[in-house]
Amino acid sequence: MNSQMLNPIYKKENLRQLRRYLGMTQKEFICRFLPDSEGTPSMSAATYSNVESRGGRRLDEVVLSAAAALQIDSMMFSMKPEEFARKIDMLLPATKAAEDLCGNNAKKGKIDELLFRLTMYFAEKLMDKELKKGDQIESDRELARKMNVGRSVIREALKVLDVLGMIDIRPGQGTYISSAEADFFIIPLSWSLFLNGSQVEDILMVRNVLEVKAAELAAGFIEEADIHKLEEISELVRRAYVEQNEKDLLEHDIEFHTCIAQCSGSQVIYSMIQTISNLMKHISGTGMAGHGQMKAICEEHEEVQRSILAHDRDGAARAMEEHLEQSVTRYNYR
Repeated sequence: MNSQMLNPIYKKENLRQLRRYLGMTQKEFICRFLPDSEGTPSMSAATYSNVESRGGRRLDEVVLSAAAALQIDSMMFSMKPEEFARKIDMLLPATKAAEDLCGNNAKKGKIDELLFRLTMYFAEKLMDKELKKGDQIESDRELARKMNVGRSVIREALKVLDVLGMIDIRPGQGTYISSAEADFFIIPLSWSLFLNGSQVEDILMVRNVLEVKAAELAAGFIEEADIHKLEEISELVRRAYVEQNEKDLLEHDIEFHTCIAQCSGSQVIYSMIQTISNLMKHISGTGMAGHGQMKAICEEHEEVQRSILAHDRDGAARAMEEHLEQSVTRYNYR
């Protein structure tokens, strides 16, 4: 290692870089790298925070402990910060100790919460005109620094956003805002429902408000193509009832509601109702109370559809509200 590249003044900054690369809080870092003979932390959080910010006599103790645990050369901490960042990115994934640490931390990093933070971060950039569709975003290293998590966790989160169509990862070129930039203003709203999936009553309340509004808007907005689609789905519901096929009826019931949401002309309402419907599939319990309820569903659907096709906005909202009130008695949610 070239001694001209080394300077002890970089140690505290590189120590902070290492902790953030691993995605650890200061408390987690102390517990992992600074245990005493009995396995309890040998340094207080306040002392460690002072070491990171000011250095001091215990800085070398922390550096040597971390280097030994990660099986890396302690002299690396005296490198220039940009060189240190490059080195740990290459060396750490190759060590078993670091691999175990990063793997465990990714699980603790709550990737779902990071996804929400990232979508909100990019949405704000778009609203403030700091970004537009097709623009390149920061590197994963820079995002990791801003979110105070490890780069491996950031990379996993970006892969999910790429699958969702919110960003475009181009190997060897960088990561870009996708052309469908409007998704950034919808997906964070939908994602928050999944993050709070245990709050069933609140989610059902949101769904009811959205569905009633969707029916009202659909009555004033529905087009010829939408009418045909709604009629086709209604026929599938009726056929499932005649055949007493509960599974198909439940599937077509969901299609009926999402179709109305689509007919509302509001992409936000449509996306939110889709999200809630998917969530309900995962948290619903025993399903319908019995086959006797199937007839009621068909009749309630017909009333909603009749009002929408008649362009009766108030009637459609009222019919949907009554349908949703009755639905509460048909399903069990855990």
